[in-house]
Amino acid sequence: MNLALIALTMTLHALSRCFVKTGAYHSHTQPSFKEKYFTQTLDHFNFNSMGNGTFLQRYLITDKYWKIGYGPIFFYTGNEGDIWEFALNSGFLTELAAQQEALVIFAEHRYYGKSLPFGNDSFSIPQIGLLTVEQAIADYAVMISVLKRQMGATDCPVIVFGGSYGGMLSVYMRIKYPNLVAGALAASAPILSTAGLGDPGQFFRDVTADFEKYSTECSYAVRGAFHQLKELGELQEYSTIQNAFKLCKRPSSAQDIHQLNGLLRNAFTLMAMLDYPYSTQFMGSLPANPVKVGCETMLRGSDLLANLRDTAAIVYNSTGLLTCLDAYTLYVECADPTGCGLGFDSMAWDYQACTEINLCYESNNVTDMFPTMTFTETERLQYCSKRWGVVPRPDWLKIQFWGDALSGASNIIFSNGDLDPWANGGVRKSLSSSLIAINIAGGAHHLDLRGSNEADPASVIKARIAEATLIKQWVEEERTKIQQLP
Repeated sequence: MNLALIALTMTLHALSRCFVKTGAYHSHTQPSFKEKYFTQTLDHFNFNSMGNGTFLQRYLITDKYWKIGYGPIFFYTGNEGDIWEFALNSGFLTELAAQQEALVIFAEHRYYGKSLPFGNDSFSIPQIGLLTVEQAIADYAVMISVLKRQMGATDCPVIVFGGSYGGMLSVYMRIKYPNLVAGALAASAPILSTAGLGDPGQFFRDVTADFEKYSTECSYAVRGAFHQLKELGELQEYSTIQNAFKLCKRPSSAQDIHQLNGLLRNAFTLMAMLDYPYSTQFMGSLPANPVKVGCETMLRGSDLLANLRDTAAIVYNSTGLLTCLDAYTLYVECADPTGCGLGFDSMAWDYQACTEINLCYESNNVTDMFPTMTFTETERLQYCSKRWGVVPRPDWLKIQFWGDALSGASNIIFSNGDLDPWANGGVRKSLSSSLIAINIAGGAHHLDLRGSNEADPASVIKARIAEATLIKQWVEEERTKIQQLP
């Protein structure tokens, strides 16, 4: 979920190919996006000009494929990070734009990347209070409206796209602004679990299932390694733990062991999420099929602690340049149990997880292979009140954005890969003829939004074709409606 919250160097990855109706793909250079800034309203719900203002919101745009004034607009609802990172890892949008003659816009979420309403003071209290889902989608609605007028595109249908949290925002855009948005592709969007619906143990159970699919022996080895770590911690064998994991600092308390457990668990989470069939530079550098690589590492010898250390290093030390691991730098515990990193993006996401986005996920060492690590609503409240001075609203997304009562919506694709631990927190079954669930066998976190690759499974190629067909249909239907207006 948390696409900007790991404290590793991110290298932008720019591979894109051209999608055509036959399902074949042809390599070409990623179109050059122009980076621009939009003068955005600070508080869309405050009409008192004395207490309001504007800020510069970044967006990326390419009209390389656009049939000017006629082709649709493909609008990516930016999520929790620098917008370039998403634009350069969502090649499907430009592939589809080439096919359907679309204008492509990637909009950056307020309080992320360079779109900081109050500059470096944006994360102070009360300035951070304007970081909400409602403000973010209002930003996008205003941007769409103004840019359409400025570009002579008032009759061009708009389709929104997003992955993970960005996919949630695409759903919310279609629900809240159907007058502006003709349809939405929500890839890997956990709109149910983040609204507090479902089992808090589901996420880490599904991470475990990914590794068990490769080998049940793999999960046994992981359980065994964590059990050895637990025993050493209880005996306060801190020097042994430091040496086994090559930690920069010697642990000295149960809290330090808890922190190490979080670091290690997060490594498995990222390998499961990003279990792509080719190497990527998204959220760090990972090899092709990282779950397979991780399991092979866990099973390569009898020293389970060394194997666990080296498996975590696939995520945290892929270059091999780190001589030791700093558990408190590489992993920051926060209101998102899947992990936080450093910097402003991490602070913004932590705040959102303390207010509207409910991420009370926990491991229990029964249905999953990880140590027991709870994160209850009470623990969330205690953390968030101390960190941000806020009281979370566990049921707010259900009230504001319909929760699981989505049958009244229309024109939304919910795509999920069966390798993605976020998948079962989203919509897996079609709800109507225009609320379509597409399940991708062998697919990891929003694989369908990525640019096509020779290693792609047939399932994702088929999914993209289905998505393209539906989007074309929605565009044509919207265009007909526009033409019939007086």
